[in-house]
Amino acid sequence: MSQKKGNVFAIAIMYFLFFMIAFVTGLQNPMGIIAKAQFGASNAMSQLGNFMNFFAYAFLGIPAGLFLKKRGYKVTSLTAVGVGFCGVLVSFLSGVFGNYWVYLLGALISGFSMCMLNTVVNPMLNTLGGGGNRGNQLIQFGGSCNSIGATIVPWFAGILIGDVTAETSIKDVNPALFVAMGIFALAFVIILLSSIPEPELEAAKEAEERGEKTEGEGVLSSVKGALKHRNLLLGIIAIFVYIGVEVGIPNIANLYMTTGAAEGGLGLAAGIAGTFVGAYWFLMLVGRLIGGSIGARVSSKMMVSTVSIAGIAFLLLAIFLPSSLTITLFKAQVPVSILFMVLCGLCTSIMWGAIFNLSVEGLGKYTAIASGIFMTMVVGGGILPIVQGAVADALGFLNSYWLIIIYLVYILWFALIGSRVKKEA
Repeated sequence: MSQKKGNVFAIAIMYFLFFMIAFVTGLQNPMGIIAKAQFGASNAMSQLGNFMNFFAYAFLGIPAGLFLKKRGYKVTSLTAVGVGFCGVLVSFLSGVFGNYWVYLLGALISGFSMCMLNTVVNPMLNTLGGGGNRGNQLIQFGGSCNSIGATIVPWFAGILIGDVTAETSIKDVNPALFVAMGIFALAFVIILLSSIPEPELEAAKEAEERGEKTEGEGVLSSVKGALKHRNLLLGIIAIFVYIGVEVGIPNIANLYMTTGAAEGGLGLAAGIAGTFVGAYWFLMLVGRLIGGSIGARVSSKMMVSTVSIAGIAFLLLAIFLPSSLTITLFKAQVPVSILFMVLCGLCTSIMWGAIFNLSVEGLGKYTAIASGIFMTMVVGGGILPIVQGAVADALGFLNSYWLIIIYLVYILWFALIGSRVKKEA
Protein backbone atom coordinates (compact mmCIF):
# COMPACT_ATOMS: atom_id res chain seq x y z
CA MET A 1 0.00 0.00 0.00
CA SER A 2 1.43 3.44 -0.95
CA GLN A 3 1.96 6.04 1.73
CA LYS A 4 -0.80 8.23 0.25
CA LYS A 5 -3.34 5.39 0.26
CA GLY A 6 -2.22 4.37 3.73
CA ASN A 7 -2.83 7.91 4.96
CA VAL A 8 -6.30 7.97 3.40
CA PHE A 9 -7.21 4.71 5.14
CA ALA A 10 -5.77 5.98 8.44
CA ILE A 11 -7.89 9.12 8.12
CA ALA A 12 -10.98 6.96 7.51
CA ILE A 13 -10.28 4.96 10.69
CA MET A 14 -9.89 8.17 12.71
CA TYR A 15 -13.23 9.39 11.34
CA PHE A 16 -14.88 6.14 12.42
CA LEU A 17 -13.46 6.62 15.92
CA PHE A 18 -14.85 10.16 15.95
CA PHE A 19 -18.31 8.67 15.34
CA MET A 20 -17.90 6.26 18.25
CA ILE A 21 -16.87 9.04 20.64
CA ALA A 22 -20.08 10.95 19.95
CA PHE A 23 -22.39 7.95 20.02
CA VAL A 24 -21.25 6.73 23.44
CA THR A 25 -20.85 10.19 24.97
CA GLY A 26 -24.24 11.24 23.61
CA LEU A 27 -26.00 8.44 25.48
CA GLN A 28 -25.49 10.41 28.70
CA ASN A 29 -27.90 13.11 27.47
CA PRO A 30 -31.09 10.99 27.47
CA MET A 31 -29.79 9.16 30.56
CA GLY A 32 -30.30 12.46 32.40
CA ILE A 33 -34.03 12.20 31.70
CA ILE A 34 -34.05 8.63 33.01
CA ALA A 35 -32.15 9.68 36.16
CA LYS A 36 -34.87 12.23 36.96
CA ALA A 37 -37.69 9.76 36.32
CA GLN A 38 -36.26 6.54 37.81
CA PHE A 39 -34.16 7.91 40.65
CA GLY A 40 -35.84 11.26 41.40
CA ALA A 41 -32.71 13.29 40.66
CA SER A 42 -32.73 17.10 40.52
CA ASN A 43 -31.72 18.96 37.35
CA ALA A 44 -28.17 19.24 38.72
CA MET A 45 -27.90 15.62 39.88
CA SER A 46 -29.42 14.31 36.65
CA GLN A 47 -26.15 15.40 35.03
CA LEU A 48 -24.06 13.18 37.32
CA GLY A 49 -23.76 10.38 34.75
CA ASN A 50 -22.59 12.95 32.21
CA PHE A 51 -20.17 14.23 34.87
CA MET A 52 -18.70 10.76 35.46
CA ASN A 53 -18.24 10.31 31.71
CA PHE A 54 -16.24 13.53 31.47
CA PHE A 55 -14.59 13.27 34.91
CA ALA A 56 -12.62 10.32 33.53
CA TYR A 57 -10.69 12.83 31.41
CA ALA A 58 -9.30 14.47 34.54
CA PHE A 59 -7.68 11.18 35.60
CA LEU A 60 -6.62 9.81 32.25
CA GLY A 61 -5.86 12.83 30.06
CA ILE A 62 -2.12 13.08 30.68
CA PRO A 63 -1.57 9.30 31.16
CA ALA A 64 -3.35 8.76 27.83
CA GLY A 65 -0.99 11.22 26.14
CA LEU A 66 2.01 9.41 27.61
CA PHE A 67 0.60 6.02 26.63
CA LEU A 68 0.09 7.30 23.09
CA LYS A 69 3.66 8.58 22.95
CA LYS A 70 5.08 5.24 24.15
CA ARG A 71 2.80 2.69 22.42
CA GLY A 72 1.56 4.52 19.34
CA TYR A 73 -1.80 5.13 17.70
CA LYS A 74 -2.84 1.55 16.97
CA VAL A 75 -2.26 0.05 20.42
CA THR A 76 -3.85 3.08 22.09
CA SER A 77 -6.90 2.81 19.82
CA LEU A 78 -7.33 -0.91 20.47
CA THR A 79 -7.04 -0.40 24.22
CA ALA A 80 -9.58 2.42 24.15
CA VAL A 81 -12.08 0.39 22.13
CA GLY A 82 -11.79 -2.57 24.52
CA VAL A 83 -12.33 -0.34 27.54
CA GLY A 84 -15.31 1.27 25.81
CA PHE A 85 -17.00 -2.08 25.23
CA CYS A 86 -16.64 -2.87 28.95
CA GLY A 87 -18.07 0.53 29.91
CA VAL A 88 -21.22 0.12 27.83
CA LEU A 89 -21.60 -3.46 29.11
CA VAL A 90 -21.56 -2.18 32.70
CA SER A 91 -24.19 0.44 31.74
CA PHE A 92 -26.37 -2.37 30.40
CA LEU A 93 -25.90 -4.34 33.62
CA SER A 94 -27.02 -1.29 35.60
CA GLY A 95 -30.38 -1.62 33.87
CA VAL A 96 -30.52 -5.33 34.67
CA PHE A 97 -29.91 -4.64 38.38
CA GLY A 98 -31.70 -1.28 38.48
CA ASN A 99 -28.74 0.22 40.31
CA TYR A 100 -27.83 3.87 39.82
CA TRP A 101 -24.28 3.44 41.16
CA VAL A 102 -23.55 0.69 38.65
CA TYR A 103 -24.80 3.04 35.93
CA LEU A 104 -22.38 5.74 37.15
CA LEU A 105 -19.53 3.21 37.08
CA GLY A 106 -20.38 2.35 33.49
CA ALA A 107 -20.39 6.05 32.59
CA LEU A 108 -16.95 6.45 34.21
CA ILE A 109 -15.44 3.46 32.37
CA SER A 110 -16.91 4.70 29.08
CA GLY A 111 -15.33 8.07 29.82
CA PHE A 112 -11.90 6.45 30.14
CA SER A 113 -12.38 5.03 26.66
CA MET A 114 -13.57 8.32 25.17
CA CYS A 115 -10.57 10.13 26.66
CA MET A 116 -8.12 7.69 25.08
CA LEU A 117 -9.89 7.85 21.71
CA ASN A 118 -9.88 11.66 21.73
CA THR A 119 -6.19 11.61 22.60
CA VAL A 120 -5.58 9.52 19.47
CA VAL A 121 -7.78 11.08 16.80
CA ASN A 122 -6.91 14.77 17.17
CA PRO A 123 -3.10 14.66 16.93
CA MET A 124 -3.30 11.87 14.35
CA LEU A 125 -5.48 13.92 12.00
CA ASN A 126 -3.44 17.05 12.69
CA THR A 127 -0.27 15.10 11.84
CA LEU A 128 -1.73 13.52 8.70
CA GLY A 129 -2.76 17.00 7.55
CA GLY A 130 0.67 18.46 8.25
CA GLY A 131 -0.65 20.86 10.90
CA GLY A 132 -1.81 24.39 10.14
CA ASN A 133 -5.00 24.99 8.15
CA ARG A 134 -4.87 21.53 6.52
CA GLY A 135 -4.62 19.84 9.94
CA ASN A 136 -7.60 21.88 11.13
CA GLN A 137 -9.51 20.90 7.98
CA LEU A 138 -9.10 17.17 8.64
CA ILE A 139 -10.19 17.61 12.27
CA GLN A 140 -13.26 19.54 11.11
CA PHE A 141 -14.27 16.70 8.75
CA GLY A 142 -13.64 14.25 11.60
CA GLY A 143 -15.91 16.38 13.74
CA SER A 144 -18.61 15.91 11.08
CA CYS A 145 -18.51 12.16 11.70
CA ASN A 146 -18.69 12.96 15.40
CA SER A 147 -21.84 14.98 14.77
CA ILE A 148 -23.51 12.13 12.89
CA GLY A 149 -23.27 9.95 15.99
CA ALA A 150 -24.39 12.81 18.21
CA THR A 151 -27.39 13.48 15.95
CA ILE A 152 -28.58 9.88 15.99
CA VAL A 153 -28.32 9.19 19.74
CA PRO A 154 -30.83 11.67 21.26
CA TRP A 155 -33.42 10.92 18.58
CA PHE A 156 -32.95 7.15 18.86
CA ALA A 157 -32.97 7.15 22.67
CA GLY A 158 -35.87 9.61 22.77
CA ILE A 159 -37.99 7.28 20.64
CA LEU A 160 -37.07 4.38 22.92
CA ILE A 161 -38.02 6.35 26.05
CA GLY A 162 -41.25 7.84 24.66
CA ASP A 163 -43.39 9.68 27.20
CA VAL A 164 -41.54 10.20 30.48
CA THR A 165 -43.39 8.43 33.31
CA ALA A 166 -42.63 6.94 36.72
CA GLU A 167 -41.93 3.67 34.88
CA THR A 168 -39.19 5.14 32.68
CA SER A 169 -35.93 3.25 33.30
CA ILE A 170 -32.49 2.44 31.94
CA LYS A 171 -33.86 -0.75 30.37
CA ASP A 172 -35.78 1.42 27.89
CA VAL A 173 -32.55 2.32 26.09
CA ASN A 174 -31.09 -1.21 25.94
CA PRO A 175 -31.26 -1.28 22.10
CA ALA A 176 -28.99 1.80 21.99
CA LEU A 177 -26.55 0.09 24.36
CA PHE A 178 -26.51 -3.02 22.15
CA VAL A 179 -25.74 -0.85 19.12
CA ALA A 180 -22.86 0.80 21.00
CA MET A 181 -21.35 -2.56 21.99
CA GLY A 182 -21.68 -3.74 18.40
CA ILE A 183 -19.87 -0.63 17.14
CA PHE A 184 -17.02 -1.20 19.59
CA ALA A 185 -16.67 -4.85 18.60
CA LEU A 186 -16.60 -3.98 14.88
CA ALA A 187 -14.11 -1.17 15.45
CA PHE A 188 -11.75 -3.46 17.36
CA VAL A 189 -11.61 -5.91 14.44
CA ILE A 190 -11.12 -3.17 11.84
CA ILE A 191 -8.30 -1.49 13.76
CA LEU A 192 -6.63 -4.82 14.59
CA LEU A 193 -6.45 -5.72 10.89
CA SER A 194 -5.39 -2.25 9.76
CA SER A 195 -2.02 -0.63 9.25
CA ILE A 196 -1.89 2.80 10.91
CA PRO A 197 1.03 5.22 10.39
CA GLU A 198 3.15 5.76 13.51
CA PRO A 199 5.30 8.84 12.72
CA GLU A 200 6.47 9.45 16.29
CA LEU A 201 7.35 5.80 16.95
CA GLU A 202 9.18 5.62 13.61
CA ALA A 203 11.10 8.80 14.39
CA ALA A 204 12.10 7.42 17.81
CA LYS A 205 13.22 4.14 16.22
CA GLU A 206 15.34 5.94 13.61
CA ALA A 207 16.93 8.08 16.33
CA GLU A 208 17.73 4.96 18.35
CA GLU A 209 19.34 3.33 15.31
CA ARG A 210 21.53 6.40 14.96
CA GLY A 211 22.54 6.00 18.59
CA GLU A 212 20.70 9.12 19.72
CA LYS A 213 19.07 9.43 23.14
CA THR A 214 15.33 8.69 22.87
CA GLU A 215 14.16 8.67 26.47
CA GLY A 216 13.23 12.33 26.32
CA GLU A 217 11.97 14.39 29.23
CA GLY A 218 10.17 13.04 32.26
CA VAL A 219 6.44 13.50 32.67
CA LEU A 220 6.65 16.56 34.88
CA SER A 221 9.27 18.20 32.67
CA SER A 222 7.20 17.52 29.56
CA VAL A 223 4.09 19.02 31.12
CA LYS A 224 6.01 22.07 32.32
CA GLY A 225 7.63 22.47 28.92
CA ALA A 226 4.30 22.30 27.13
CA LEU A 227 2.62 24.77 29.50
CA LYS A 228 5.36 27.35 28.86
CA HIS A 229 3.56 27.90 25.58
CA ARG A 230 1.02 30.64 26.30
CA ASN A 231 -1.39 29.56 23.58
CA LEU A 232 -1.63 26.05 25.06
CA LEU A 233 -2.16 27.30 28.62
CA LEU A 234 -5.00 29.61 27.58
CA GLY A 235 -6.26 27.06 25.06
CA ILE A 236 -6.87 24.36 27.67
CA ILE A 237 -9.02 26.84 29.58
CA ALA A 238 -10.87 27.57 26.34
CA ILE A 239 -11.50 23.87 25.73
CA PHE A 240 -12.68 23.45 29.35
CA VAL A 241 -15.41 26.05 28.91
CA TYR A 242 -16.11 25.05 25.30
CA ILE A 243 -17.08 21.50 26.28
CA GLY A 244 -19.35 23.03 28.91
CA VAL A 245 -20.98 25.07 26.15
CA GLU A 246 -21.32 22.18 23.70
CA VAL A 247 -22.81 19.79 26.27
CA GLY A 248 -24.68 22.29 28.42
CA ILE A 249 -26.80 23.83 25.66
CA PRO A 250 -28.53 20.57 24.52
CA ASN A 251 -28.52 18.81 27.91
CA ILE A 252 -30.30 21.60 29.77
CA ALA A 253 -32.57 22.23 26.77
CA ASN A 254 -33.58 18.55 26.90
CA LEU A 255 -34.44 18.86 30.59
CA TYR A 256 -36.31 22.12 29.90
CA MET A 257 -38.43 20.49 27.23
CA THR A 258 -39.23 17.27 29.13
CA THR A 259 -39.82 18.82 32.58
CA GLY A 260 -43.47 19.47 33.43
CA ALA A 261 -44.96 22.97 33.22
CA ALA A 262 -45.48 23.05 37.00
CA GLU A 263 -41.69 22.83 37.42
CA GLY A 264 -40.90 25.49 34.85
CA GLY A 265 -40.54 23.20 31.82
CA LEU A 266 -42.48 22.61 28.62
CA GLY A 267 -43.78 19.09 29.33
CA LEU A 268 -42.90 17.63 25.92
CA ALA A 269 -42.46 13.90 25.21
CA ALA A 270 -38.86 12.66 25.23
CA GLY A 271 -39.11 11.67 21.57
CA ILE A 272 -40.04 15.22 20.51
CA ALA A 273 -37.40 16.78 22.76
CA GLY A 274 -34.86 14.28 21.42
CA THR A 275 -35.69 15.39 17.89
CA PHE A 276 -34.83 18.99 18.75
CA VAL A 277 -31.64 17.94 20.51
CA GLY A 278 -30.81 15.76 17.50
CA ALA A 279 -31.34 18.82 15.30
CA TYR A 280 -28.74 20.68 17.39
CA TRP A 281 -26.19 17.93 16.74
CA PHE A 282 -27.23 17.77 13.09
CA LEU A 283 -26.46 21.47 12.73
CA MET A 284 -23.07 20.72 14.27
CA LEU A 285 -22.62 18.22 11.44
CA VAL A 286 -23.57 20.88 8.88
CA GLY A 287 -21.24 23.40 10.49
CA ARG A 288 -18.33 20.97 10.56
CA LEU A 289 -18.82 20.08 6.91
CA ILE A 290 -18.73 23.77 6.08
CA GLY A 291 -15.73 24.22 8.35
CA GLY A 292 -13.96 21.30 6.72
CA SER A 293 -14.64 22.64 3.22
CA ILE A 294 -13.22 26.09 4.00
CA GLY A 295 -10.68 25.04 6.63
CA ALA A 296 -7.72 25.17 4.24
CA ARG A 297 -8.54 28.79 3.32
CA VAL A 298 -9.99 30.35 6.49
CA SER A 299 -7.92 30.56 9.66
CA SER A 300 -8.95 28.88 12.90
CA LYS A 301 -8.88 32.30 14.60
CA MET A 302 -11.43 33.70 12.17
CA MET A 303 -13.66 30.64 12.52
CA VAL A 304 -13.75 30.67 16.33
CA SER A 305 -14.27 34.42 16.69
CA THR A 306 -17.12 34.45 14.15
CA VAL A 307 -19.10 31.57 15.65
CA SER A 308 -18.54 32.85 19.22
CA ILE A 309 -20.20 36.14 18.34
CA ALA A 310 -23.07 34.34 16.60
CA GLY A 311 -23.57 32.01 19.59
CA ILE A 312 -23.77 34.93 22.00
CA ALA A 313 -26.39 36.60 19.77
CA PHE A 314 -28.51 33.42 19.51
CA LEU A 315 -28.54 32.87 23.26
CA LEU A 316 -29.44 36.48 24.01
CA LEU A 317 -32.43 36.07 21.70
CA ALA A 318 -33.35 32.77 23.41
CA ILE A 319 -33.30 34.44 26.82
CA PHE A 320 -35.13 37.66 25.98
CA LEU A 321 -37.77 36.52 23.46
CA PRO A 322 -41.14 36.05 25.25
CA SER A 323 -42.14 32.44 25.90
CA SER A 324 -45.53 33.25 24.37
CA LEU A 325 -43.85 33.51 20.98
CA THR A 326 -44.19 29.93 19.76
CA ILE A 327 -43.99 27.85 16.61
CA THR A 328 -45.41 24.43 15.76
CA LEU A 329 -42.81 21.84 14.77
CA PHE A 330 -42.84 18.03 14.93
CA LYS A 331 -46.55 18.24 15.94
CA ALA A 332 -45.63 20.21 19.07
CA GLN A 333 -45.88 23.88 19.98
CA VAL A 334 -42.59 25.17 21.33
CA PRO A 335 -41.17 28.61 22.18
CA VAL A 336 -39.01 30.16 19.48
CA SER A 337 -36.25 30.31 22.09
CA ILE A 338 -35.74 26.56 21.58
CA LEU A 339 -34.95 27.16 17.92
CA PHE A 340 -32.19 29.63 18.82
CA MET A 341 -30.71 27.08 21.23
CA VAL A 342 -30.74 24.55 18.39
CA LEU A 343 -29.08 27.05 16.04
CA CYS A 344 -26.16 27.22 18.47
CA GLY A 345 -25.16 23.85 17.02
CA LEU A 346 -23.81 25.76 14.02
CA CYS A 347 -21.68 27.83 16.37
CA THR A 348 -20.22 25.05 18.52
CA SER A 349 -19.58 22.90 15.45
CA ILE A 350 -16.09 24.03 14.51
CA MET A 351 -14.80 25.11 17.91
CA TRP A 352 -13.22 21.83 19.02
CA GLY A 353 -10.88 21.36 16.08
CA ALA A 354 -10.08 25.05 15.72
CA ILE A 355 -9.30 25.55 19.43
CA PHE A 356 -7.10 22.44 19.39
CA ASN A 357 -5.34 23.69 16.28
CA LEU A 358 -4.68 27.12 17.83
CA SER A 359 -3.59 25.60 21.14
CA VAL A 360 -0.92 23.23 19.78
CA GLU A 361 0.50 25.59 17.17
CA GLY A 362 4.28 25.76 17.56
CA LEU A 363 4.52 23.05 20.25
CA GLY A 364 6.70 20.65 18.25
CA LYS A 365 7.89 17.77 20.47
CA TYR A 366 5.32 18.69 23.13
CA THR A 367 2.33 17.96 20.86
CA ALA A 368 1.64 14.46 22.26
CA ILE A 369 1.76 15.50 25.92
CA ALA A 370 -0.22 18.63 25.04
CA SER A 371 -2.94 16.41 23.59
CA GLY A 372 -3.10 14.60 26.92
CA ILE A 373 -3.33 17.87 28.86
CA PHE A 374 -6.00 19.00 26.41
CA MET A 375 -8.02 15.85 27.08
CA THR A 376 -7.77 16.40 30.84
CA MET A 377 -9.63 19.70 30.48
CA VAL A 378 -12.52 17.99 28.69
CA VAL A 379 -13.73 17.36 32.25
CA GLY A 380 -15.43 20.72 31.77
CA GLY A 381 -18.17 18.84 29.93
CA GLY A 382 -18.98 17.07 33.19
CA ILE A 383 -18.52 19.89 35.68
CA LEU A 384 -20.10 22.86 33.92
CA PRO A 385 -23.46 21.21 33.02
CA ILE A 386 -23.89 20.36 36.72
CA VAL A 387 -23.24 24.01 37.58
CA GLN A 388 -25.70 25.07 34.89
CA GLY A 389 -28.23 22.54 36.21
CA ALA A 390 -27.87 23.99 39.69
CA VAL A 391 -28.51 27.49 38.32
CA ALA A 392 -31.55 26.10 36.49
CA ASP A 393 -32.84 24.65 39.78
CA ALA A 394 -32.39 28.02 41.51
CA LEU A 395 -33.18 30.60 38.82
CA GLY A 396 -34.92 28.75 36.00
CA PHE A 397 -33.83 27.03 32.80
CA LEU A 398 -33.46 30.12 30.59
CA ASN A 399 -31.46 32.10 33.16
CA SER A 400 -28.94 29.26 33.31
CA TYR A 401 -27.86 30.17 29.77
CA TRP A 402 -26.16 33.35 31.05
CA LEU A 403 -23.36 31.02 32.10
CA ILE A 404 -23.00 29.83 28.50
CA ILE A 405 -22.76 33.43 27.31
CA ILE A 406 -19.91 34.09 29.77
CA TYR A 407 -18.06 31.02 28.48
CA LEU A 408 -18.49 32.17 24.87
CA VAL A 409 -17.05 35.59 25.72
CA TYR A 410 -13.88 33.91 27.00
CA ILE A 411 -13.61 31.73 23.88
CA LEU A 412 -13.96 34.87 21.73
CA TRP A 413 -11.14 36.53 23.69
CA PHE A 414 -8.95 33.43 23.28
CA ALA A 415 -9.46 33.39 19.53
CA LEU A 416 -8.64 37.09 19.09
CA ILE A 417 -5.88 37.55 21.68
CA GLY A 418 -5.09 34.52 23.85
CA SER A 419 -4.17 32.22 20.96
CA ARG A 420 -1.19 34.26 19.84
CA VAL A 421 1.86 31.99 19.78
CA LYS A 422 4.20 33.15 22.54
CA LYS A 423 6.40 30.90 24.63
CA GLU A 424 6.56 31.55 28.38
CA ALA A 425 3.06 31.98 29.83
